[in-house]
Amino acid sequence: MIPTENAAELEAYCLPFIRGEKLPETAAELMASRYVAYSRAEVDYIIATHDPATQSETDRQATEEWAKRAKFVGLTILDTERGQRGDDTGEVEFQARFVEDGTEHLHHERSTFVKKDGRWYFAEGVQVQVPKRREEPKLGRNDPCSCGSGKKYKKCHGARTA
Repeated sequence: MIPTENAAELEAYCLPFIRGEKLPETAAELMASRYVAYSRAEVDYIIATHDPATQSETDRQATEEWAKRAKFVGLTILDTERGQRGDDTGEVEFQARFVEDGTEHLHHERSTFVKKDGRWYFAEGVQVQVPKRREEPKLGRNDPCSCGSGKKYKKCHGARTA
């Protein structure tokens, strides 16, 4: 079980992977170790664990600059599909929280991993878009129109949609 609740435990769990002392046995272990590598700006590991087929597309300088600028504050693994010891492919859905320029961000991604010659590699990631929920209540037909006209919604902007 990957210890994502405690940053120090997660780092201790993943450092043997980053140092090359151990290989991640699952896609989720590789994903977690890449998160820790980003938090430590270990760009060599990030690039080395990228799929060799597309590794050259990684912008080393941009990756390093961003990793040094961001402060990583949490990782949550939401779901995994395949990606176990006997698999050749796997997917991991996760949320990574980080602070950049004083603003906290949530990165929600579903990543694909491939195993080649017994090693897991990151293949690609797709950001998961969560639909925004309406903060304000929906206007009723007889509520005052939000444009400030003083008319009921059904006689003003609501009449245009009817």
